[in-house]
Amino acid sequence: MNGKGYLTLDAGIERSWEVLLDPDVLQRCIMGCEKLDQIDDNKYEAELSMGIAAVKGKYSSIIELTDMEKPSHYKLIVKGEGGPGNVEAVGNIDLIAVDETTTTLNYTYEAEVGGKVAMVGQRMLGGVAKLIIQDFFKKFKKELTRIEQNT
Repeated sequence: MNGKGYLTLDAGIERSWEVLLDPDVLQRCIMGCEKLDQIDDNKYEAELSMGIAAVKGKYSSIIELTDMEKPSHYKLIVKGEGGPGNVEAVGNIDLIAVDETTTTLNYTYEAEVGGKVAMVGQRMLGGVAKLIIQDFFKKFKKELTRIEQNT
């Protein structure tokens, strides 16, 4: 599965970058994230609870940020395992300053799933992946706006 998208953020590139890397914000934005602990520089351990069709369960995941080029780019690597199966995903995040108070965030992703969850069917999984990613960015945009309004 793969996809891409973009959104416009109502904050400058430096602030957008800072908030995008805040573990507390990430935990609030990741669907089903029950726990997110930093275990190393730019590396996190997450506990996620998700369901896809009839396959529901908890996933232990490692989330790593690599290829960082502050404040414009990083690669996000997610590896998760749980009762329903496993997932490996790679995403690229690119921030582009439009002006001092507006930033465009572009993203691309590729994901592979295995185990019971893979039996759901690629078409459905593609739709679910898109939903999860869109939900993350919708929540992130709200968090960023909330933070900007409180500063």
